[in-house]
Amino acid sequence: MSRVDTEKLKPGMVLHSDAYNYNDQLILPEGMVLNEKAIDKLHQYGVTSVIIDDDAGVVPAPEDTENSYWSRLRSTPEFKQYKEDFESTVNVMSQTMTDVVTKNAPLPKDELVNEAMSILHPATGDVNVFDMVHNMRQYDDITFAHSLNVGLICNVFAGWLGLSESEIRLATECGIFHDIGKLAIPEDIIKKPGKLSTAEFAIVKTHPVEGFKILSKQDVDDHVRQAALMHHEKCDGSGYPLGLKSDEIDFYAKLVCIADVYEAMTASRKYRDGLCPFTVIEAFENEGLQKYDTAMIMTFLQKIVDTYMMNRVGLSNGMEGDIIFINKQRLSRPLVKCGDKYIDLFVEKDLRIERLL
Repeated sequence: MSRVDTEKLKPGMVLHSDAYNYNDQLILPEGMVLNEKAIDKLHQYGVTSVIIDDDAGVVPAPEDTENSYWSRLRSTPEFKQYKEDFESTVNVMSQTMTDVVTKNAPLPKDELVNEAMSILHPATGDVNVFDMVHNMRQYDDITFAHSLNVGLICNVFAGWLGLSESEIRLATECGIFHDIGKLAIPEDIIKKPGKLSTAEFAIVKTHPVEGFKILSKQDVDDHVRQAALMHHEKCDGSGYPLGLKSDEIDFYAKLVCIADVYEAMTASRKYRDGLCPFTVIEAFENEGLQKYDTAMIMTFLQKIVDTYMMNRVGLSNGMEGDIIFINKQRLSRPLVKCGDKYIDLFVEKDLRIERLL
């Protein structure tokens, strides 16, 4: 194995280990055969170098084909309606929240929350909401589209946690406004395509405090302010800006934290497809669940996995099959039936689910 600068990567090279960005977010999994899209993804996430498997040499790179599962979803009337409603809401949020920051305008929180919740038509159901979040690919927006997605995830997540209607609405509000502090960060830093310098990343890490300051001037619930301030805190004390631990972190901030990380990894952008949900679940498991509220993270991951029960998937060895059993010890590694063969991914450590079919 050897470390290779991203600039020198070639299609067909094989990753020897998982590739992470500066924020410890999994970008590409171990064993992946690189193609042009994958290499571009590394550039977009500011990954400067990766570990390459020298023994594998250069193998034929996979074609950049459209995932059939997502392709079928994007052709449905439900997705087209969702996309239209989503775009309209993002435009309203963009103008309104910008005016709040630049003109000190009052924040019409109820109008924005109502607008967001109207997207969640009862006919879509929980599964489609998450799949639709993954597929809003026309947006390369880490403030407004991301915040709306996080708000929608928080809405469903809060329902999974058994919260009341008023609490679900509050969770949605916390998600929508959690990143408002990014509007106080220079745009050239927020939208920089390459890796941030240490100084630039330090500026970005001020956005929770900036968000708290902005929301402190507005008529919002204190949980909304605390979620903006604490959504990057981790229960083991490894987060920022205050390094708080479990009991010190606001309940809704813990909820937003999980939704925020999940959205960032799964949602598609102009420059890359979102990661497979099972890849993201595995990243959560590998990172250490102690970083998150135990009851919340286990409920969240279990519900996500349950939505894909009996779904057809593609494995890293090229085989295709159906998920027939969820392993409670390792949610990212279910039992998959491939024809007459049963593959237990908990046992077959070298295999993983790469895509939904």
